[in-house]
Amino acid sequence: MPPNRTVSSMAEAMDYEAEVGLPLVIRPAYTLGGTGGGIANTPDEFRSIVDSGLSASPISQVLLERSLVGWKEIEYEVIRDGADNCITVCNMENLDPMGAHTGDSIVVAPSQTLTDKEYQMLRTASLKIIRGLGIEGGCNIQLASRPHPDAYYVIEVNPRVSRSSALASKATGYPIARVSAKIAVGKRLDEIPNEVTGTTGAAFEPALDYCVVKIPRWPFDKFPNGDRHITTQMKATGEVMAIDRSFEAALQKAVRSLEQGGSRVARNERKNWRKAVAGFIAAVPNDLRLWAVAAALRRGATRTELVAQTSIDPWFIAALERIVDQERRLLGNPLTPAVLWTSKRLGFSDSAIATLSGLLPEQVRQLRLQHGIKPVFKMVDTCAAEFEARTPYYYSAYDTENEAPPLEGPKAVVLGSGPIRIGQGIEFDYCSVHAAWALSEAGVASIMINSNPETVSTDFDTSDRLYFEPLDEEAIRDILDNETIDDKPPASLVQFGGQTAINLSQSLAAVGLPILGSSAEAIDIASDRQRFERFLDNLGIPQPPGATVASIAQALTVAQRIDYPVVVRPSYVLGGRAMEIVGNATELIRYLTIATEVTPERQVLVDHYIEGRECEVDAICDGETVLIPGIMEHVERAGVHSGDSMAIYPGLNLTEGEVDTLVEYTTRIGLALGIRGLMNIQFVLQGPQPEEETTVYVLEVNPRGSRTIPFISKVTGVPVAKLATRVMLGATLQELGYSGGLWPKQRLVGIKAPVFSMSKLSGVDWYMGPEMKSTGEVMGVDRNFAAALTKALQAASINLSPGMGVLLSISDQTKADSLSLIQGLAAANCQLYATEGTAAMINAMGLPVTTITKRIGEGSPDVLDVINDGTVGAVVNTLSGDTSVMEDGFYIRRAAVERRIPCFTSLDTARAAMESMLSGLDNYNILTTEEYLNTPGP
Repeated sequence: MPPNRTVSSMAEAMDYEAEVGLPLVIRPAYTLGGTGGGIANTPDEFRSIVDSGLSASPISQVLLERSLVGWKEIEYEVIRDGADNCITVCNMENLDPMGAHTGDSIVVAPSQTLTDKEYQMLRTASLKIIRGLGIEGGCNIQLASRPHPDAYYVIEVNPRVSRSSALASKATGYPIARVSAKIAVGKRLDEIPNEVTGTTGAAFEPALDYCVVKIPRWPFDKFPNGDRHITTQMKATGEVMAIDRSFEAALQKAVRSLEQGGSRVARNERKNWRKAVAGFIAAVPNDLRLWAVAAALRRGATRTELVAQTSIDPWFIAALERIVDQERRLLGNPLTPAVLWTSKRLGFSDSAIATLSGLLPEQVRQLRLQHGIKPVFKMVDTCAAEFEARTPYYYSAYDTENEAPPLEGPKAVVLGSGPIRIGQGIEFDYCSVHAAWALSEAGVASIMINSNPETVSTDFDTSDRLYFEPLDEEAIRDILDNETIDDKPPASLVQFGGQTAINLSQSLAAVGLPILGSSAEAIDIASDRQRFERFLDNLGIPQPPGATVASIAQALTVAQRIDYPVVVRPSYVLGGRAMEIVGNATELIRYLTIATEVTPERQVLVDHYIEGRECEVDAICDGETVLIPGIMEHVERAGVHSGDSMAIYPGLNLTEGEVDTLVEYTTRIGLALGIRGLMNIQFVLQGPQPEEETTVYVLEVNPRGSRTIPFISKVTGVPVAKLATRVMLGATLQELGYSGGLWPKQRLVGIKAPVFSMSKLSGVDWYMGPEMKSTGEVMGVDRNFAAALTKALQAASINLSPGMGVLLSISDQTKADSLSLIQGLAAANCQLYATEGTAAMINAMGLPVTTITKRIGEGSPDVLDVINDGTVGAVVNTLSGDTSVMEDGFYIRRAAVERRIPCFTSLDTARAAMESMLSGLDNYNILTTEEYLNTPGP
């Protein structure tokens, strides 16, 4: 092991730092993804990271160890049974050297740069470790290696399955978790059959005759101002994996799978590209380093220079050189069959070849088909074809001998959702898996296409056939060609893979490929802002006043007509991508020039912002009947993205008339659009005003599964994804035993609460708004609202406790609405701390409060002091539209996130947490804001 010391206090840490010096790596105990840790190069960094690490560790313990930045990082997945039989399932090599968390590293399996001596040395050490620890089941071992001299260190041992275990399982076809479970109940490795071959046992080490590359998917497209440096604290939200016959081809295929607007390694389409490349010169690991290395090679940088700058092994730099050299051959030279074949073998997509050759992607496709250049599909069989296998798990390659003859009989393709990212998470894996199962139950073979190693949908036994491929038009069409019999390609299900699959619907329909369920036309009407606006007008269903614009001038005219604030919404986006509320013309111009690009081809909807109650429904439509499993009411008012809102089932505050209107609008929209399958509709309710009824506006319709499908399915018992799949196959809801309208209300309350990962993303402001920021969610279920809410808040780690310190910094616009919240906190004996303006209001209420200065360093204590020293255990910081005010609050919100204490930017969420806390007390009486204002006295 590297020289190290375990410490439990800042004083112990400072003593060790004084003894050995910097740099040091800080690793908190009992944490995941490097939470709270990092590499310290300066005394200030050291104190900050140690403080964060002690806070993140549940036992307040961190490991301080010598920095091995620049060494190779190698991982072994090892498995052992109770009889001491051990095998290594997979070894993996990080392209990025030590210093970057393995979850943020590009990983290659099997290792490419180790000598056999080095490989066997590290393998032997791994087997000794799992035996020495007595682990039964899977174990992940991370090592640092340096070839000259033959030296290595053990970095970390995870006595459990890990993110790398999922990758290793998908890379090899060896199900580590399944085998570990059987070992746990007493089976030996030689007693467990290999499910892939059906003839060998689990005691055989997998052999790979292909190369696997994993690339992380970072959230910096959502947070362009975040710190993009990659360290020992993981920042990626997901990952993609690709399989091919060479490293170059697998790498380029993985880049396509990222779905970030580029189709090759040497691309330069990213925004702020020159700035990113300039930042690379310092050789600091970041999310753009792969592309920056390729760009440097294009500018003439040598392999030696790049190895010295990055510590990336020369073998990987040489592989990138081969890609860049082929790119040069494609520029300005005839696209001969030989050049085309070599390009495809190196992983160049049709789109990349077209860009470099001055052709259209469809022209490249037709040219290669004309020359007989098309992919074959190879089997992932765990044994490098040494034994006959029966696995239905395939990858494409430009090679000979196709090992995947088309499936006979009825079949359909399920398009998965690709990498997990903000706005498109594991909920779509749930939908895809249930769709595959429903197809099989109906006697239709399910063919799954996905690129995500973390998902159940990419288990080889979830579907009848699995293609581990990018989710782009080229890959999908190649697979459909392979599955075509008698000129009849199988139909595709596009409603279960989130926005990724929905976006593919248009390109598939354009080339005449069949889609099951809703037509491409119906999908386009719902997804295109301008067409949807006209559609609702024709139905006479209200929508917020606004218009679709194609230029900044049009946007300014529309905004002036409908009045600020306005919401701007691009078409065909997920997770509220680039959606924003703007309060004046200056902000609108900034948004349209920086945040998104508005053109006649990429129009944007500008509509009036209505601060009402938000509700949403998931519905199933068979063309004649619309079934609504349940109505979900959001805790937060409109303006907070539905993925960041707390959702309640059933809608407890909805009147019978409001429910009837929601059901009527949903039914009319589903039938008029011709939806067959799933749709999700989001509504905003304004009112009721005195002597006026509530107005229900439609915000948007998503013609696909949504993130609430798992939630509504579990709380109502309606198998939404399964029913939708059967409907797409032609069954009616009535035939399936379901009538139309609203499903009977269950005697349960379910609450979905978001979970954020902002502590991992330094420099990012996480206030809740129209663009989604949460990375996951939890669910609380009980017989009543208070109990369900308490469970949800506890699971999301945003619950409040009586007597705790709470810091309040309330904007002027929300001060009047915060009175009942403040009264409730005081009733629970919370110690109130507030910035100057908020403290003055609390004093006027006759409640005790400690005034805290908001200006950092201009008085003591300031807002950062009371957060960092643990005086307060929660923060309420509401926002105004003023940019300077938001910037002031940024430091408050970041400090709370980094101390991992609840930070509420919505009064509605804070009030829900307050009411949950008070529900556990015996005697309390909280008035509404209106009642409070009408009550005499303090």
